[in-house]
Amino acid sequence: MAEISESAVRRVLETVIDPTTGKSVIAAGMVSGIATRAGHVAITLDVDPARGATLEPLRQACEQAVRAMPEVLSATAVMTAERAAPPPPPTPRGGHGHSHDHGPRPGGSAGGQPGAKTTGGNSRIDVPGVKHIIAVASGKGGVGKSTTAVNLALGLAANGVATGLLDADIYGPSMPRMLGVKEKPESADGKMLKPIERHGLRTMSIGYIVAEDTPMIWRGPMVSSALEQMLRDVQWGELDVLVVDMPPGTGDAQLTLAQRVPLSGAVIVSTPQDIALIDARKGLAMFRKVAVPVLGIVENMSYFLCPKCGERSEIFGHGGAREEADKLGVPFLGEIPLHLDIRTTSDNGTPIVASQPDSAHAKAYKNIAGRVWKQLSAPQRGGRPAPKIVMS
Repeated sequence: MAEISESAVRRVLETVIDPTTGKSVIAAGMVSGIATRAGHVAITLDVDPARGATLEPLRQACEQAVRAMPEVLSATAVMTAERAAPPPPPTPRGGHGHSHDHGPRPGGSAGGQPGAKTTGGNSRIDVPGVKHIIAVASGKGGVGKSTTAVNLALGLAANGVATGLLDADIYGPSMPRMLGVKEKPESADGKMLKPIERHGLRTMSIGYIVAEDTPMIWRGPMVSSALEQMLRDVQWGELDVLVVDMPPGTGDAQLTLAQRVPLSGAVIVSTPQDIALIDARKGLAMFRKVAVPVLGIVENMSYFLCPKCGERSEIFGHGGAREEADKLGVPFLGEIPLHLDIRTTSDNGTPIVASQPDSAHAKAYKNIAGRVWKQLSAPQRGGRPAPKIVMS
């Protein structure tokens, strides 16, 4: 397939006229970015915030015009109130002629509310067939959140819980490497993507679609739109739990998921040291402010076990997360050591719960998974009877 040129897209957009001004979106200077990749086109429209709610038909007209071009598989137009950098390669959606309209959205934007610097739209993002969605979060990066999320999901699956895993870190997706995924997701109908299955998990990540070394230079509305698509436009099927590996921090992406996705709870990951706990406390406070139950805190890198002699060293201190959990009145889910096997299995695409299921470290993750599932399946949450989980 020949690559679609930016100039060809611009020529088509010159035919899309804004009825208010009588000018094309090109002549009016509204098109601030165009990106193409393997038949998929992304367009950024820079708009007047005061007109945002009335420009949805124009945004759709841009999509329809570009989608009609030969060789174009999908077209996505995003409105922003800021002058945006050129958009990154678009997420392949497949399916010539597929509409991106999932119903009315506040502000009328496909990826965010015009005029707002935070995530646009307040419409609820439902995922049919998924009983519980839980977020695995941290206040900062570098605490092993993704490793915890993967092994927590595998721990749930190992105990008979139908589990999916969504990598919501758009800027730094980890799942392709951690799960050894190199293939691209497929679409049977050109509209919905099939999740890629690994180790009994149904998984999806933006990293399955773009190259590992491709920087994701996206603004908040585009990130939020991509997250929404990975939730709504993936055939997750019937799941007991969808584990969402959140990006670190408390920015647009985190607020989109916390406010618009019906989360059953959140798991906070921290190391024992004070500086990490300060940031973990911020993440926990964010979930509480948006009325998302905190299922508990995991202390990762709790201590170091020498792989040669087995000597234990508390490099980052020890017990800080447990003390914090007690102080804040949330469950302490467990501690995971800093160990070479946990790191190497993750780097090799064979996480320790899958590759060494009888190891002490795998059992620690399974125990954490058991404590999480016990809360999710409690009668007051309306859960189904829990699979039998053996705590070792």
